[in-house]
Amino acid sequence: MGVFGDGRWFIAIMAFVMFLPCSQAFESYVDKYGLNRNSPAIDMGVQPLGVPSGVLSSVMRRDRILLEKLKGMGNPLLTYPFQRGADMLPALADGRLDAALLGDMPTLMSAASGKVLIVGLVKQSPTAIVARGRAQVGALAGKRIAYVEASSAHQTLLQGLSSAGLSEKDVKLVPMRVDEMPAALERGEIEAFAAWEPAPSVALANSGANRIVFRGSSTDYFVISRVAAQRSPQAVNVLVAAYVRAIEWLRVSRHNQEKAAQWVKDDAEAFSGKKSDISLEQIAGITRKELLSIPSAPRIIVNPRAQPPLKVAFDFLKGLGKLPADASWANVESAMDNDILPNIMADARLSETGRFDYPE
Repeated sequence: MGVFGDGRWFIAIMAFVMFLPCSQAFESYVDKYGLNRNSPAIDMGVQPLGVPSGVLSSVMRRDRILLEKLKGMGNPLLTYPFQRGADMLPALADGRLDAALLGDMPTLMSAASGKVLIVGLVKQSPTAIVARGRAQVGALAGKRIAYVEASSAHQTLLQGLSSAGLSEKDVKLVPMRVDEMPAALERGEIEAFAAWEPAPSVALANSGANRIVFRGSSTDYFVISRVAAQRSPQAVNVLVAAYVRAIEWLRVSRHNQEKAAQWVKDDAEAFSGKKSDISLEQIAGITRKELLSIPSAPRIIVNPRAQPPLKVAFDFLKGLGKLPADASWANVESAMDNDILPNIMADARLSETGRFDYPE
């Protein structure tokens, strides 16, 4: 769905993404999806390799209420797995994706372009730099550090290095899929990695020699293409209702959390082509800690006495040149200033956020 207008930001985002270290992988798997801006479907980008983001999307894509409603509107739901949020940016910029679950750095990239609305919170949690046999970030000078470019964990890596008086030029950056990092650390192919859950938990469980040397704060968001919101507002409302319903269903019981953990584990293994090392208990525990225990979720809370959400990250990344020079904070504020989620939550009966129909 969607027709792309001003091409300047699309060119900027494409230039940003295509020069990332993983661009060959991006071309090989995303191009095969055949994403089309004129598709009648609601096309949603998901990240099954991340928790709790992947848990939430695995629940949503099995929501029979959502699937039936969208089918009846002529806008069936199609979900596409991505290795990282940065790989979604070109498709969000030109209208081939209608919705996505993104980390804070990709969210900023997309929102600053004026192409998306930031609807709600998906997680609020620490990301981490995990090192083997080292206790401080400063000890990583000259060492090999795995990372995912343009991710929330990349931002944490930049913050950690800065805290030790280092920059990216002082270490050897190794682009790597997040699910491959713990095993690479064990094999000695890298000395450290920066990642989100579940990779840190897997690495700590693998060996007592692995330790967290720096923690950062990260958030994930549910975003909707502005074009989709304008052209198919009813379908977007149904999708956002399913997002709220997924969180409500997960909060009902640990049984539901464990069932969702199995779903995302299945989805992650299907996408990666290999068995996941994380247990269902770990997935459910991370989901409770990073999403379900946040009382406001899925709402994004704005404290008038503090910096707006994402503002600190925006200033930090722009200062390092990680955002385009013309990236606009006003666009980010505008992206958060929408009433889609409040309207859905204000009428739970009409939105059916409390009625559940998922596979047994």
